[in-house]
Parts: sequence; C-alpha cells; structure tokens
Amino acid sequence: MQMDNQFPPKKVPGFCSFRYGLSLLLHCCNVVVTAQRTCLSLTMVAMVNSTDPHGMTNTSTKKLQDNMKNPVYNWSPEIQGIIFSSSFYGVVFTQIPVGYLSGIYSVKKMVGSALFLGSLLSLFIPPAAEVGATWVIACRVVQGISQATVVTAQHEVWVKWAPPLERGRLTSMSLSGLMLGPFIVLLVTGVICESLGWPMVFYIFGACGCALCLLWFVQFYDDPKNHPYISISEKEYITSSLDHQNGLLSALPYLFAWICGILAGQISDFFLTRNIFSIITIRKLFTILGFLLPAIFSACLPYLTSSFHGTVIFLILASATSSFSLGGALINALDIAPRYYGFLKGFTSLIGISGALISSTLTGLILSQDPESAWFKVFFLMAAINVISLIFYLIFGKAEIQDWAKERQHTRL
Repeated sequence: MQMDNQFPPKKVPGFCSFRYGLSLLLHCCNVVVTAQRTCLSLTMVAMVNSTDPHGMTNTSTKKLQDNMKNPVYNWSPEIQGIIFSSSFYGVVFTQIPVGYLSGIYSVKKMVGSALFLGSLLSLFIPPAAEVGATWVIACRVVQGISQATVVTAQHEVWVKWAPPLERGRLTSMSLSGLMLGPFIVLLVTGVICESLGWPMVFYIFGACGCALCLLWFVQFYDDPKNHPYISISEKEYITSSLDHQNGLLSALPYLFAWICGILAGQISDFFLTRNIFSIITIRKLFTILGFLLPAIFSACLPYLTSSFHGTVIFLILASATSSFSLGGALINALDIAPRYYGFLKGFTSLIGISGALISSTLTGLILSQDPESAWFKVFFLMAAINVISLIFYLIFGKAEIQDWAKERQHTRL
C-alpha cells in the first residue's frame, strides 16, 4: 500500500489548529440544527395540553399569565402528526440535489444560508402558531429543506480541509453534534417551558443558530488557500496532503446509505405486517445485515489497494450497508420500552458520541505509528468491533416490552 507521497512528514499543531476549530464550529452547528428539528416533539405537550377551556371570564390572573407565557392551541392528533412529520418532507427531496450541488457551488454560501434560513424559521414558529397550524407546517417544511442542506452539504467541507490522516477525527467530531443535539433538547426543553414558556425554546435555539451563522460566514472559506487567518504552516500542510477529489464521489456513500435506510424500514415493516417473521427475528436479521456486511467489506479493503474502482465500491458498500441496522438494533428501544424511548435514544446517543471520539483518537494513534501498514489494523479492528457487538446483540437482544417499562395502573379500594 503506497501512501508515502500522500502524507507529508511535516508536523503542524493538532487540536489548537484552525481545522480543528472548524470541526468544532460544525459540531455546534449540528447541535443547533438537530435541536431546532427535535424540540417541537417536547414543546408540543405544552402547546396543546390544557385543562381549562379558552374564553372563560372567571379565569384567574395567574392562569392568564400562564396562557400568555405558554399559549395553548386546539390541534387535533392528526394535525399534530402532520406538524411532526412536515420537516421530513423537505428532507426527502433534498439529499440527492444538495449532495450534487455541494460539489459545484460554494459550500460556505450553501451551509451558511441554509443555517440562517432554518434559524430564522425557528424564530417564526411561535408567531406562526398564533396564525394557524398551516403556517407552522409551512415553516417546518422549509426548515426541513434548510436543515437537510446543512447536514448534507457540510461533508464537502472536508474534501479540501481534512488531511487524509485526520479525516476520521475531524468528521467524527463535527458529526457527533447530530447526536448531542437531542440530548441537549431532552435536558433543557422542559426547564425552559416551565420557567420561560415554550416559545422561548424556539427563540433560544433560533438565536443560537443565527449567531453561529454569523461566525460561519466570518471564519470559514471554501479553500484553505484563500483563508486570510490560517497559519502558513497549516495551510501548506493541508494543501500538500490533499489530492484533487470528485465531490460527487465523496457524497455517494451517504446517498446509498440513505437508500439502504429507507429499504430497511420498508422491508422490516413488510415482514411484520405479513407475519413472515417475529419482531425479534426481524430486528436480529437487520442487525446482522447492518453489522456483518460492513465488517466484511471493511476487512476486504486492505486487499484492494491495486484497484481504485474496487476500493471505491467497497468503501461505499461498507458505509451504505450499515444503514440496514435502522431496521434492527437502532430502533429496538422502541420495542422494549416505548415509554422511555426518547430518554433511551438520548442516552445511547451520548454513548455513541463517546465511542466516536475514542475511535477517531485511537485511529490517529495507530496511523501515526506506520501509515502504510496501520490501515490493515484499523479496518480489521473496525470489523472485529462490529462482529463482537453483533454477537452480544444476538445473545441478549429482546423485542417484547420489559417489565420496568410497562404502564402501571393503580387502583383505590
């Protein structure tokens, strides 16, 4: 595996460098974007929950103040369901065009404009709710388009900013914000609703997004060659370690991962509705596909160094087939504890962040020893972790609601 010419021996600062600052900035952007998307799931409880009918003349002053702080709307469950899902309508039709356009147009303008639009719409949701549910749905659809643009287009940043030996660390640091966002939402939304009112949730997350947007336009440049603040040594290190790459090629793993994720959901529900397999069999089947196939394709990568097209195909397959686990272990918490599904996803997301940070750091340490042979260790280590995790799940995985998660009914004698 000839890689000596790709990695210059010159050393530059690591965590104190501009490229790591950029990764941290994207991390914060992803936290805010995910928070803006998911906070409605919790604020909806305060937006529609009321025990007092509106318009009563004997309503106390305290109740009037509470209604001003937490306005309540008479939205049916059907309307609420449409509002919840409306942001995903924009996501469905955005992935492929954005992945393609990000390789052609300025990523700085695409990500910055989309972040600003999504944050602005977050500020508009409380007044839109006063007008009617239709305006909230419209805001959420456009917001979904803008948020999907931020999440998809940012991958193109690392084509020109990530040296090959640091791609794992930089991308995992930035993308881990997508998992931290729901955790923060679950942590603070209830407190904000209680103390300041649910509209402040949208105002706070929207204002944070606008501030990050300003910082993005000031600090980020599409190419490190044109950046006025980056040090000369870091600029030379980044530019000398990168070859010219195809933006569409970089986006292909995410495209196929999206396709595999959609297929996993459709096929798993088809098996369930036709009673072809039990729930636990379906979950374990898709977990096998989502963990074992990437392990096989990753283990094959070190032996394909002489074939460029073979390496690209197996990289795409290793990334894409992991999405099959969306029909398996990744949704299993909803089977065993629907009452605590939000908490469990937030908790497991926090564990996932820790794993991402540890794995990226460990990969960097392995590659720093011997970049040529270390790739064998990295790929086989990744395959081994997948297989061990799969075996653990196959042994202990359950699909029925657990006793500790069942509803308790208390009766009085």
